[in-house]
Amino acid sequence: MAIYITMSLVRLTIKGISYSHTQNGAYALILNEVEGDRKLPIVIGAFEAQAIAIAIEKDLNPPRPLTHDLFKTVCDRYAIVVKQVIIHKLVDGVFFSSIISERDGVEEIFDARTSDAISLALRFDAPIFTYKNILDKAGIYLHEQDMVDDDENDDYEEENEESLNDVIEEFLNIVPDEKTNEFSKFTSQELNDMLELAILNEDYEKAARLRDEISKRNL
Repeated sequence: MAIYITMSLVRLTIKGISYSHTQNGAYALILNEVEGDRKLPIVIGAFEAQAIAIAIEKDLNPPRPLTHDLFKTVCDRYAIVVKQVIIHKLVDGVFFSSIISERDGVEEIFDARTSDAISLALRFDAPIFTYKNILDKAGIYLHEQDMVDDDENDDYEEENEESLNDVIEEFLNIVPDEKTNEFSKFTSQELNDMLELAILNEDYEKAARLRDEISKRNL
């Protein structure tokens, strides 16, 4: 079982989801540092963005439960609670997360894709954390507001939002080509075969990227 040093954890909140107008199917989930000014952008796929957006907008009720909603229902039935989510590793631009859950006083830690972990954190109202060194490495600083008069506040917020959007777009555009276009040369049948193999090998990160590529082609 992994051991987490809580004193180096930084709490995050969700600011929103941004769509890239230059890369089809690319979204950035933007997390805010609670006691700071940094943003942590995480590239996610369309299905993952949809699952998170539905959890954020409480009044959105899909006709049938999504996978994360079904998971939440099963956990509620068996008295399993998600206590927190920790983004604990960053390797080659890919974030790795853990879900800390509890049942009958017994704590368990599960590895998870970051998008899935955050989707569940939202549904359980569980806090989201990352380590300070990850935020130091991948966090984005925007210009800080020193002193702004009330009359200037609206203008500042608009400029700040535009600045954030520019940074997000730039972030999405610098995702390495080998990750965003790694499957472009394969046929649809080859992609489906690779997807089956990835699932068989429990390489779910690759399987998720393959599924996104297949979904884009079927639009």
